[in-house]
Amino acid sequence: MRRLWGAITTPLTLPWRRAPRAALSSPLTLVVAAVTALLTCFLAAAAVLHSSAAAGATVRYQTDKVCPDAYGPVFTKPRVERSQVPVLVGAVERHAAEHGFGTPVVSLFTGVNRDTEFNGTTYRTRLAYRDGGLDHLRLLEGSRASGLWMGRDLARSEHIGLGTRGQRGALPPVTGIYADLYNPAPRYWCSVQDLAVQNRLVDTLTGSVIFATDRAAFDAATTETTVLERLSITFEAPPPATLAQAEDRVERSEALITAVRDDLTRRGLGDVLPGGVPFERSAEIAQQAEGNVAFSILPLAVLSVLVGCAGVGTVGLQWYQRRHAQVRLLCARGSGPVALGALAVAELGLPLLGGGLAGMLLARVLLPWYGPPGPLDADRPWLAAAAGLGVLALSVLLLAGVVAVRVHREFQLSRAAQRRRGLRLLALLPWELATAGFAVLGWNRLSAYGGTSGAADPLPQVDPIALTYPVSVVLTVGLLAARVAWLALRASHRVRLWSRPPLQLAIRRLAGARAPVTGVLVIGVLAVGTLAVGTSIAAGQQQALRDKSGMFVGADTRVDTEPTVGRGEVPLPEPIRHRSTVVGQLTGTGSVVLVVDPATFQDAAWTGHLPAEQTRALLDRLGGGAAGTVPALRIGHTPGQSTELPGLPDARAVADLEMFPLIGSQPGYVVSRASLSAEQLDSIPRWTVLSSAPLSTVTQAFAQAGLAHPNAVSRATALDALPFYLVGWTFSFVTVLGAVLGVVAVLALLVAVEVRRRQNALAGVLALRMGLRPRALLGSHLVEVGALAAFAVLTGVVSGITVAGVSVRRFDPARWLPPGSGLPNLAPFVGSVLVVGVLVVALAGWIAMRSVRLARTAELLRA
Repeated sequence: MRRLWGAITTPLTLPWRRAPRAALSSPLTLVVAAVTALLTCFLAAAAVLHSSAAAGATVRYQTDKVCPDAYGPVFTKPRVERSQVPVLVGAVERHAAEHGFGTPVVSLFTGVNRDTEFNGTTYRTRLAYRDGGLDHLRLLEGSRASGLWMGRDLARSEHIGLGTRGQRGALPPVTGIYADLYNPAPRYWCSVQDLAVQNRLVDTLTGSVIFATDRAAFDAATTETTVLERLSITFEAPPPATLAQAEDRVERSEALITAVRDDLTRRGLGDVLPGGVPFERSAEIAQQAEGNVAFSILPLAVLSVLVGCAGVGTVGLQWYQRRHAQVRLLCARGSGPVALGALAVAELGLPLLGGGLAGMLLARVLLPWYGPPGPLDADRPWLAAAAGLGVLALSVLLLAGVVAVRVHREFQLSRAAQRRRGLRLLALLPWELATAGFAVLGWNRLSAYGGTSGAADPLPQVDPIALTYPVSVVLTVGLLAARVAWLALRASHRVRLWSRPPLQLAIRRLAGARAPVTGVLVIGVLAVGTLAVGTSIAAGQQQALRDKSGMFVGADTRVDTEPTVGRGEVPLPEPIRHRSTVVGQLTGTGSVVLVVDPATFQDAAWTGHLPAEQTRALLDRLGGGAAGTVPALRIGHTPGQSTELPGLPDARAVADLEMFPLIGSQPGYVVSRASLSAEQLDSIPRWTVLSSAPLSTVTQAFAQAGLAHPNAVSRATALDALPFYLVGWTFSFVTVLGAVLGVVAVLALLVAVEVRRRQNALAGVLALRMGLRPRALLGSHLVEVGALAAFAVLTGVVSGITVAGVSVRRFDPARWLPPGSGLPNLAPFVGSVLVVGVLVVALAGWIAMRSVRLARTAELLRA
């Protein structure tokens, strides 16, 4: 009796127990299942990590813009009574440690004293003190002994030596000579640079800044001062790295400000010490950036996960076809759909689990390669892991559900025709109309996107529908291509090309697998098109930022200079002389006039919008000229643009350009200084130096030469780059999505070839027996797979590049500033796609021919 029971139950239990080992009989299925789970979980986790990294990158960007001592609370009291300083500083010191802040940094500045006496002569000076400030001054002479440090300019020009006591001996002695601070000042002095930096302009109210080495020296030097210009209390702290750290810093800063205000109120002083948190706005911007990126990529992430789940369902169908005989036997012996679905999970569950975990790990490890350059909040990796595990569980349930439904429909439904009619109905539904409508909606939303970086809000308002417009268009094109391919394959039985057997066989094989072919085609078009869109728009925004900043600044660095330098009476400082050019500017007739030096302009200015040869040819045409006119490049020509130049001869246009550095696209003219006389050069009111050297090098060179250099600006800081970065980060995820979909398309193609292995082997063996050469059979398979791959690649590339070219300008965050965003050089991308396509076609053809070479003819015919 026991033997009989064992004989009955053993066949039912062995398949489930031996399922993991039985899976080894089809390595390709295991690989496809693992890679599909890997990609699906990768995208789910990457979406969470990507948005958090965007917040971290925004925080890092904002810390570079905010003063280092403004990351925490800042207490500033202008016109403070000297007697109140100890009370106010003491209140901050008492509560700082309670809220996680260290020792405060106290900065004290007096007003400008016009009668500070040294060696019998009075000078205009300002006394200053800052905790730790001496460490950020460059000492030229003397020591750190208690006393005063005087700037080099005043000390050397007036021969004031060490040990000198000002105010007829009332001031502490001069114990050091330091290098004066000039704009742009080092970042340490950012928050007090209006008082700590000596202004080199004429008729300045700043005067020379004299620093006290310690509080005792400052108090001794200000005994007769009752009111100080400013009291500033800040804290030295490392910059916050993540959004969570920034928000925590803001909360603690606000709590400290409240505690200090309450303390002073209890002492009867009221709200006498105003406090603020300058970094609060930066934290808000970082939070907004994370939300913008998250909402932007959310629809794309959901779409990618659905595609991945569809891939898991395809794996389930492939497993069902491969195990059909065993499933039918087990179903006949009483196993239900749920049990057979569990059998599929038992066989493919380990590959799915391993692939899913590997995908989540790769999403974290590869984040620096595909995501924004920012650190993550501490809880985001766990949230990403939860998202990946949720998708993994969904994939396992989907695998079991697909097998169970197929078993139920095939072995438990009496009429399979109803199923087929339902599938035909799904195939006939016009899905492309729905996606086209969504694309139209996105296009309408896109018209209002961007263009806000010049407003108070530094980030463009996010609209997820607008951001998904390019992908919607590509998906619509893919569905239309699949519809055309479906109809063409359905009518392919009318084709008679038996004079070319390889081509006829390829057409018949494609027609016999219409559903897999159309599925691979849709995924392939979507993959290639999405890659083209993401790559084009992300790179286009980076290029737009470079071009716009170069056009706005005119070079890497721009500073205004004195007329003597512009006229050539005083040469440029030697460190920058061979990397700079001097440009004159004047207006008066509605047109901006630039006076350039053709010999040095091209080497120093930004001319990235023009080829080097064309720029040189245009500048060479500015020489000479007829009497009473001056040759000029006409910029931004308008019908009413006058040729009269203020104080100069009339312009004679030798060429027209849409834009030019410094002028932009405004109406203007560019003339050569060699065409002007000395008197005409004297009439130019403003001279500017354009240089390819860094800003610090240029300002330091001017300072050492004793030349004024106001309005210094560099390309790195001229524009708010964050809106450009935000668009780039969003579409970098689109690029990742395209790459993942490309892998899914390749896997789907290889799975389709593997599923038809027996059919291909039987048809191939029979064709070879009937006289078809192996080379011709290989060509037939290459034509079959190559036609499908070529159609997908061509459609995807054309649609992706076209929609990117149409929409890239609408994603421009600064449309008001020329030049407009455009497509980058896409030749490397197109070449890479073609190479990958050829390799995939060759691999698929090799797999198909391998099944023919390894097939046993007798077994195929017997089957």
